[in-house]
Amino acid sequence: MNRLVVSVLIALLLLASCSQQKQEDLVQPEESESTTQPSIIPSYSLSEDQYKMVLPYKPSEARGAITNQITNRVDIDELEQGLRRHSTAVFDPEKYVFEEGQYLSTDAIYELIDSLNPQLEEKGSKEEDIKEHRNNPRIFSHVLEQNFLQRKDDNTVELVGISIGIALKSVYRFTVETGGDYYYEDISKSEALEEGKRIAGVVAEHLREIEGLEEVPIMFALFQEEKQSSPVPGSFIAKTTVAEGSTELGKWETINEENVLFPSNEAKKNYNDDYQQVKTFSDKIATFFPNYVGIAGKGFYVDQNLTQLTIEVPIEFYGKGEVVGFTQYTYGLVKEIFPNYYDIEVSVTSADGPESLIVRKAGEDEPTVHIYH
Repeated sequence: MNRLVVSVLIALLLLASCSQQKQEDLVQPEESESTTQPSIIPSYSLSEDQYKMVLPYKPSEARGAITNQITNRVDIDELEQGLRRHSTAVFDPEKYVFEEGQYLSTDAIYELIDSLNPQLEEKGSKEEDIKEHRNNPRIFSHVLEQNFLQRKDDNTVELVGISIGIALKSVYRFTVETGGDYYYEDISKSEALEEGKRIAGVVAEHLREIEGLEEVPIMFALFQEEKQSSPVPGSFIAKTTVAEGSTELGKWETINEENVLFPSNEAKKNYNDDYQQVKTFSDKIATFFPNYVGIAGKGFYVDQNLTQLTIEVPIEFYGKGEVVGFTQYTYGLVKEIFPNYYDIEVSVTSADGPESLIVRKAGEDEPTVHIYH
């Protein structure tokens, strides 16, 4: 009997070992020493358009710099996630793995930003200084680096490409005296685009001077931030590539993306059909649930077509049964009101945090529901 138990345990251990090897591939960083900890590339990604990531996860050489340069959290998230999204058209997620930028340090990024923005001089009077700022706005706010690696036959990984996101302001905020009032200068999309293209050219030359980046292809994407207090992020406006070993920018491709707040006058004016659907959803909830205080939604549009709608429904509950009942009702409204040609996510929250989540991918008929415990 004891021998049988031991045999079964050995068999289970062997199966577990085989399963682990199937799910995770061990690789050594290129030019690694015997004391270097092996890296792991998971065998599975969350979806076909998501990159696998090398583990252990290596933070960027410029970790934290982005939060000093971009003040709106939603802009930071969109810049990071959107740059990966646009990179998939250049660096195939089925072939390459993702790693945070390892070549541009925080100091290097600050130096680039300072050198490529206008160098403003005090003119002597407050009026002249304000004019100097308005005529020479500092538009360039950040440069984000992302790396893409490929596994070689000898189980090492090598850099095969990088993506660079250039963040540009939509509003330039400045002051002309310590502790003085802030002034604001709107930056048009065309002005940001022109400045971003100039900056990309200089950054391309700078990257080619860095050891390890002399030959790899580079993708550039220009991102224009939203206002500092905006509840929705800005958007990417253009992208291009630089061929292997070159410093010459390719032809710029216009990106027509937009993040729209629901409810808002902009949504009602530009996307009224979607606005009315969200309004109907909100009105029906308000009819049956007196504790409802309104929704906050964001629509992501590509070429003026809605591709993703996220809605947060904050409500006060008096028990878990009420959460379940409310979620069931909301589930029915999602199926009844919203078409299935775009992704939709409805998050139900309370003062205690998330309560439930309803998700439906484009093309699917039935939403998936999760109630938090």
